[in-house]
Amino acid sequence: MSEMTVPVTEKQKRPALLLFLFSIVLFIVSVVSNLKWGQADVSWQTLFEAVMFQGEEKAHLYIQTLRLPRTIAAAVVGLHLALAGLLTQLATRNPLASPHIFGINAGASLAVVFGIVFVNGLSLLGTAAFAFGGAALGAFLVWALAGSQQQKQHVRLALAGIAVHFLLSSLTEGMIILNQHSTDSMMFWLVGSTSGAGWNDVRLLLPFTAAALVLLLVLFPLLRLLALDDAVAIGLGGRVALVRGGAVLLVIVLSGSAVAVCGPIGFLCLIVPHIARYLIGSRLLLLVPFTALLGACMLVYADLLSKLIAFPYESPVGIVTAALGGPFFIYLARKQRRSPA
Repeated sequence: MSEMTVPVTEKQKRPALLLFLFSIVLFIVSVVSNLKWGQADVSWQTLFEAVMFQGEEKAHLYIQTLRLPRTIAAAVVGLHLALAGLLTQLATRNPLASPHIFGINAGASLAVVFGIVFVNGLSLLGTAAFAFGGAALGAFLVWALAGSQQQKQHVRLALAGIAVHFLLSSLTEGMIILNQHSTDSMMFWLVGSTSGAGWNDVRLLLPFTAAALVLLLVLFPLLRLLALDDAVAIGLGGRVALVRGGAVLLVIVLSGSAVAVCGPIGFLCLIVPHIARYLIGSRLLLLVPFTALLGACMLVYADLLSKLIAFPYESPVGIVTAALGGPFFIYLARKQRRSPA
């Protein structure tokens, strides 16, 4: 029996290892490509010198102060959104769930715009604080509209999330229209953009990334409970409500910090967990890190496309992710409709 078990285990591990290695290579290629190509032409030698912080010419400073922090911010935000999407789907047991569709990102956007309008000289940390409060508000509204736990079916949660998303988004747009003098530069950010990300944004993101990863490690052994029926999990002695609350808190931290820096980038948090689950399976030990890696990789590539699709002008990266995610959401919705109850 043991002789038969070992080869099967090796066959299961080998594709996962190859997928991780291939994804790491894709991520490295995406980072190098995003640093190399854009509005200004940069040679490979200049790129290498700039990344090594060896040169002080204008081209070196251009890469070091603009492209490098932008690429790092895109990778970190992609990681945040992908993990937030996976945790939202685990917490709700809903394959259509994501912070964007469930109004969490829209709540963070509304709070950020509110802070910019009514608080003079709002700092970057203050922006993050408003984003966290708005994300929590969006999550609470969706949870309240969806009803009790027995009523939280897939379609009901999705409809509540979409309703809250459009409500909060309309309030945000109305506030921008009524306060154009203080929000005239917000429209590009509101679609989701990494173009304005700098080193200050990276320094803001990384502590929240570290805190979220520590909390995720603490919750990791308990996340399997969210895949079980609540009655079964409680019967096994699991504190389902506490684990679900921790997962939602993680979603708020990850989504709020991402929105504070790059705006409400849509659909990335929906499609990446599904792609990761399709490629590597549902085992959380592999799924969580692979989802994070895939999210970082995908947003860096989307950022590169946003610089090239209307060259020499830039487009918001949210347009690229929405173009990919919109049809994918329709596909998932139709798939859920066809699946047996």
